[in-house]
Amino acid sequence: MLYYLFRLLDQFGVIGSHLWSYISFRALLALILSLVISAWFGEHFIKYLHRKNINETQRDPKIDPFGLQKIGVPSMGGVIIIVSILVPVLLLGRLRNVYLILMIVTTLWLGVLGFLDDYIKIFRKNKDGLSGKFKILGQVGLGLIVGLTLYLSPDAVIRENVEMKEKTEVVIPMEQSVEVLHKAELSKSTKTTIPFVKNHNLDYTDIFSFLGQYKDIAGWIFIIIITILVVTAVSNGANLNDGMDGMCAGNSAIIGIALGILAYVSSHIEYATYLNIMYIPGTQELVVFMCAFVGALVGFLWYNAYPAQIFMGDTGSLTIGGLIGVCAICIHKELLLPLLCGIFFIESLSVILQVEWFKLGKRRGVKQRIFKRTPIHDHFRTQLLQLDPECRYIFKKSQNVFHESKIVVRFWIATIIMAALTIITLKIR
Repeated sequence: MLYYLFRLLDQFGVIGSHLWSYISFRALLALILSLVISAWFGEHFIKYLHRKNINETQRDPKIDPFGLQKIGVPSMGGVIIIVSILVPVLLLGRLRNVYLILMIVTTLWLGVLGFLDDYIKIFRKNKDGLSGKFKILGQVGLGLIVGLTLYLSPDAVIRENVEMKEKTEVVIPMEQSVEVLHKAELSKSTKTTIPFVKNHNLDYTDIFSFLGQYKDIAGWIFIIIITILVVTAVSNGANLNDGMDGMCAGNSAIIGIALGILAYVSSHIEYATYLNIMYIPGTQELVVFMCAFVGALVGFLWYNAYPAQIFMGDTGSLTIGGLIGVCAICIHKELLLPLLCGIFFIESLSVILQVEWFKLGKRRGVKQRIFKRTPIHDHFRTQLLQLDPECRYIFKKSQNVFHESKIVVRFWIATIIMAALTIITLKIR
């Protein structure tokens, strides 16, 4: 809203109004504003939840050795994150931008889905929350909306990068240098960035070249399927990661910074040319959104860091994961997610492996598990005394449990490393 106001004032020569045309100015302002809103609103929201007795009522001491300390801590803190994201974005963003609209829709869609889950857990006293099939249905529905919008919207386009080889004489005679340019015309694209591989993008339509004239349609259908899978996987991964004070918020903030950088270089034709990546006009508004995203999470950490004064609940974790997935899809960088969101991936994989390994042993009449507990962060805080003596475990180390604040910080460090590697892949290409 303010963007359009100051653009109007700029036409009348109002001093300073031209600043609002700069992405860096609006993005950093969104970061500061979201952080302030999160810290200010968070304090009042926590007091409100205490007055309404919207608190954690039970914790399993077998899983969380510090669980008894957390009874009575308010949940549904994801509302703080959502409000702190939407207010700066609505004030500072270009609301006609298709990518920004998709991010706002994702925030509201998954926010409502997570809120329903938390509502059932807290007010209906049902710790299972919303049925898993309804969660999956909601995530699939969102993925379908995002995929179809990117397919149908005339604004969701790219300018493809092409290479022109020139002969130069610098040190080695007749050395060939490569100049990267971008086509003048805008086009719909089914391409995505392949990490580590230079001069190559993956065109999903090539997978279906055997379909002849129908390969383009098949490519877009495949992209919609990929979008559904990405949104569902990352959203659930973030949800599983939300098991310790500050864990999910800290990891997601780091991931948000990396995505903001990727969105910026994809929206800047000079950087896109230098890095030989697709130039995607309009994705600069994702930088504003991701700065608001990071600011909201850092502000939320003020209250969510150990010992937590509030938990984000599914209202926050489902929304956070969905936003990360949709942002990656919009900038055609979804293949980087297994590296960038490596912690989410490992958390999800540990649960899948644990369940399947247990089922395999059950069919043979043997109780067996891979880890002491899953998701994997619970493995590091589970004592040997808590294990089932009749069950066989592959990994029992370490014998000593770690305090959850130490586990959280170490997971943050791992995410920082993976985020840095993700950014490096652009240069490696």
